[in-house]
Amino acid sequence: MNTANQETFLQHLNPHLALAHKISRAYQADADERADLFQEMIYQLWKAYPSFNGKAKFSTWMYSVCLNTALTYQRKAKRWQHQSLLPVHEQIADPTSHEQQDNSLQLFEAIADLAPLNKAVIILYLDGLSYEEIAAVMGISVSNVSVRLVRIRKELETRLNDKLKTQ
Repeated sequence: MNTANQETFLQHLNPHLALAHKISRAYQADADERADLFQEMIYQLWKAYPSFNGKAKFSTWMYSVCLNTALTYQRKAKRWQHQSLLPVHEQIADPTSHEQQDNSLQLFEAIADLAPLNKAVIILYLDGLSYEEIAAVMGISVSNVSVRLVRIRKELETRLNDKLKTQ
């Protein structure tokens, strides 16, 4: 990629970096894994940028690349997890993290437990994309987006209510 394309890429990318952070947070709970996933997303965006033709908004294209990267990363991580020969060590929770938990953190935890496609749909919805834009990014119909969102909302409501009852 030449210098002009690099500058254009960075001008497109920088205002939308939060998208990649949101997706990596939704797909990886561990901070190190989240950082690795974020880095992989940026790399895949860089590799795919020459194919960006401007027919869709950059953010729509970016969502598509980042979601596909997250799903691929998750599949690879599961394969490595099964092949790992090293014992897994439990991390000791930070005692202040429970005290500082707010509603948005609980929502993200509930979203993280959703099926991968539903997780992607709700992230796009929470970012304010229209049903048509979500359908374009996900490659599903607008009516499928609508039905999924109704089901996702009910599932999240149930999960959050259950969590409140156990506290």
